[in-house]
Amino acid sequence: REKLAKKIRSRNFFIAPGVFDMLSARVADKFNFDALYMTGYGAVASYLGLPDAGLASYRDMVNRVATIASGISKPLIADADTGYGGLLNIAQTIKGYESSGACALHIEDQANPKRCGHTKGKQLVSTHEMCKRLEVAMDSRTDKNFLIIARTDSLSEEGLLSACKRAEAYVETGVDMLFVEGYSTIEEMKEVTLNFKNVPIMINLSEAGCTPKLNSNQLMDLGFTLAIFPGTAFSASAAAIQNVYQKLFSDNSSSNISLPLIKGMDMHELMGFEEVWDFEKKWK
Repeated sequence: REKLAKKIRSRNFFIAPGVFDMLSARVADKFNFDALYMTGYGAVASYLGLPDAGLASYRDMVNRVATIASGISKPLIADADTGYGGLLNIAQTIKGYESSGACALHIEDQANPKRCGHTKGKQLVSTHEMCKRLEVAMDSRTDKNFLIIARTDSLSEEGLLSACKRAEAYVETGVDMLFVEGYSTIEEMKEVTLNFKNVPIMINLSEAGCTPKLNSNQLMDLGFTLAIFPGTAFSASAAAIQNVYQKLFSDNSSSNISLPLIKGMDMHELMGFEEVWDFEKKWK
């Protein structure tokens, strides 16, 4: 946590890939990323098979955090939606995510039940209510290096001016990072980063959204600190699985599957079988 907090507070740009289950987390953990990001959309879909529409409970999500955080070596940044209820629930969410091993989380200003940030039907709470959420969140953490990120979904619902006004109020609560969701133009990105030059800012490069897919140099030049890619591996996994099942259904065989496959010892190594064999050898 201290290492991640120092990096974010110094505003050194980095990216975090999205992980949604333990297989994706183990694969991502093999690379030298500075952090991994637990996507709410992907976690709900892979765990419950449901859309990201406020259907997952606090217990569902904190269990996912605990499982993923305990199985990786990199810092985990997690999606905490609206905090899963009122202010008392938010306090419990902070304590639960922190004790489960997360290093940072973001809370948004949507009303319950929340919606995926890149879908229709979002409703927002007042700026005052969101500030209370953030104040409770910061007061509930034990470790000051456990970072609280303020997310606003107001850009697509209320426009750029409202998003900046809300963001200003959220930053004034003392949060560690700002997350404006749903940019549709580079001009919107510039406006936010220019207005909050001294604040670490996070951006979501979602495959499902309309945010321009800029490269790291462009994002760094604009003034962002962190870029998350929550749905890239998730979407690729779904496409690969669909392709495999289609081939098995049509050919009754796996011989014509053209996708790359992790086979044999490589899969065993990925899943940690070498540690099992070393243990068995030691205690045989």
